[in-house]
Amino acid sequence: MRSPSLLLGSLLVGLFLLMALASALYPVDPNAPDFLARLKPPSPDHPLGTDPFGRDLLARILHGAKNALLVGGIAVAVGVLLGVPLGLLAGYLGGGWDAALNLLMETLYALPGLLLALLFAALMDPGALSGMLAVGLSLVPAFYRMARALTLSLKAAPFVEAALALGASPWRVLCRHLLPNLMGPLLVQASLAFAAALLAEAALSYLGLGIQPPDPSLGRMLKEAQSFLPLSPYPALVPGLALSLAVLGFNLLGDGLRDHLDPRR
Repeated sequence: MRSPSLLLGSLLVGLFLLMALASALYPVDPNAPDFLARLKPPSPDHPLGTDPFGRDLLARILHGAKNALLVGGIAVAVGVLLGVPLGLLAGYLGGGWDAALNLLMETLYALPGLLLALLFAALMDPGALSGMLAVGLSLVPAFYRMARALTLSLKAAPFVEAALALGASPWRVLCRHLLPNLMGPLLVQASLAFAAALLAEAALSYLGLGIQPPDPSLGRMLKEAQSFLPLSPYPALVPGLALSLAVLGFNLLGDGLRDHLDPRR
């Protein structure tokens, strides 16, 4: 029987994905201002109301979900592509390689994501690319630790020793025998990391270091609505609720996958 966390998480994540896909179908321009319709409540013309510049909140939420998924997906991909291979190598080779990579990851783990974002914003222009790199690098240590720990626990397993006895090369052992055993924990870690990436992207955009205007971002929408809360709650309520449900969905999905893929259950 599937866990309620897996079902509810899948539902919320699927809804967020549908929102991102619907951005291509919704006919309203998310950046078109209408100063005669500023801070309007939900109506037939604007189903979720309008923001302080009169822009349609539904259109901006849909495009903001698409941008958040793009930034979060690339950031998680950076974390996986850097962290998992390095973790495999550190766990399998051991010795000096393990010590050097551990030192590198501890150094990277000690750097706050905001500091990395400031560094990339100084080297490049603030925007989606610098945000992706900063969030992606901050996720590398988590994937590295997971891959290293599982490799250490599996490299002495009988099936690995049998493969080496039959003449398999270390590269074949890593790719053919160890990496497939990481798929389950990797899916769980990726889901949890995606939730963290969505929050990090929103925080960077709120501070002006992420997606730049006029492109919609859930974090920037919250920033723009902050000064207008006494006049209308909708410009802050709508993106805040969308972001909260998306983060909740990915966390529940990760918890549900962990229970579903646990061989002891």
